[in-house]
Amino acid sequence: MKFQYTEKKVKLPAGVIAYAEKKVSKLDRYFNSEVEAVIALSVQNKLNQAELTLHVGSTYMRASEATSDMYASIDAVITSMERQIRKYKTKLARRLRSDAFIGNPERTSFVEETEDSDEGFKVVKTKRYAIKPMTVDEAILQMNLLNHTFFVFRNESAGEAFSVVYRRNDGDYGIITDAEADEEE
Repeated sequence: MKFQYTEKKVKLPAGVIAYAEKKVSKLDRYFNSEVEAVIALSVQNKLNQAELTLHVGSTYMRASEATSDMYASIDAVITSMERQIRKYKTKLARRLRSDAFIGNPERTSFVEETEDSDEGFKVVKTKRYAIKPMTVDEAILQMNLLNHTFFVFRNESAGEAFSVVYRRNDGDYGIITDAEADEEE
């Protein structure tokens, strides 16, 4: 397991980082491939916040917890992540193809960039990532793993057209697909 740490608005002792690494390394048992873990520890409004993002193959998972104690926050985020991993691995095993957690590392790089624009609208952040072909169910699971309200993917059932799946206000899901993709089928 590869680790990356981020400390925001706080300088933590080495013991806290060693504790976090020990706890996160226990999650390695759930995966067959290499796992990258990004641990962000911060203090906001007198709460100690721990955020954990795991990158496994082409799948990202994120959990965040905040308590009054940093050790308790780390324990809580590990518990949340374990619950999330078990839930989605069970769903994947039942409904989706077996290679959903295996990806091509060269194609699934995730880079965050910032940009400034003097004209018109101001773009403050740009995220770039390789968009892999997947089913609508896989895209919904990936969106839920990231805790986002939308997810861009290449739809296998629409000739790998670019599509967006999103969570509607009523809790259901919607999909936006290229109109020309439907005409090709």
